[in-house]
Amino acid sequence: MVKLYNNFNINKNHKQSIILIGNFDGVHLGHQKLFKLAQSYKKKYNLKIGVINFDPMPKMFFNRSLTNFRLSSIDQKLILLNNQGVDFVITKKFDKIFSKTKSVNFIKTILSQKLNARFIFVSNNFRFGNKREGDVNLLIQNEKRFNFKVVKPKPLLLKRKIVSSSLIRSYLEKGFLKEANKLLNRNWSIEGIVQKGRQIGKKIGFPTCNIDIGDYVLAKPGVYAVKVLRKNNTKYIKGIANLGYRPTFNQKKILLEVHLFNFSGNLYNKYLSVEFLKFIRKEKKFKNVNQLKNQIKTDLSIAKKTK
Repeated sequence: MVKLYNNFNINKNHKQSIILIGNFDGVHLGHQKLFKLAQSYKKKYNLKIGVINFDPMPKMFFNRSLTNFRLSSIDQKLILLNNQGVDFVITKKFDKIFSKTKSVNFIKTILSQKLNARFIFVSNNFRFGNKREGDVNLLIQNEKRFNFKVVKPKPLLLKRKIVSSSLIRSYLEKGFLKEANKLLNRNWSIEGIVQKGRQIGKKIGFPTCNIDIGDYVLAKPGVYAVKVLRKNNTKYIKGIANLGYRPTFNQKKILLEVHLFNFSGNLYNKYLSVEFLKFIRKEKKFKNVNQLKNQIKTDLSIAKKTK
């Protein structure tokens, strides 16, 4: 399993490595292309692969209104990075003090003195340091001085669009789940702990597991076909989910409610991973509960047929 650090004081065997810097939110196809290239360097030069990322993501730190933004939680990201052959991950707390780090100090103190990096992989638009003063050109200008080499791979293009976390977020927000899942190279998922709700679903004959979506990106509110995995369990359970505000019951807080097929048992306080398979319909307000129940029956038949 990938080795975790919360600062730049890494073990000796992880120094002189290939360092990739970025958020890597979602670890999508574009990121996967990058890691594939890093793997070729690892093989050629017999080096370890390390990732530097930040928590919270700098964009969320500077824009506090971005409460729903992540494609993947930190835990999910670590598993995905491990699957990409990463040897160690440095998740640095991004705060006011660190945000004021001068770009030249980041290069000298962190990349050179602390990590002694051999190769540094960054995107073309990479910015760093106080007020985003540092860029790729500054890194390249310091290659000889600090004995590292900058690698800036070309972005992955699909249908003339750059594969990015931003594009995937916009797809999810529009309800284009199929397109988002294609760029992620997996089913987009939300993980969380089942909370006790108002038991509205149970009262109308469709009991649900309620999960707070935390700071995950808010996909288009509506009904989805899903499959669910319990922690330390490898068997998926199919189901249907409502992601939204439940307008029929005048709710204001966003919630993920999941109804599982052919399942009985208590899941309160259990950790679930909910994979989104298909967007069925957008959320709507019904005149009465009977109208809602009839619509749920239609939704269920679609969800049960979804693979």
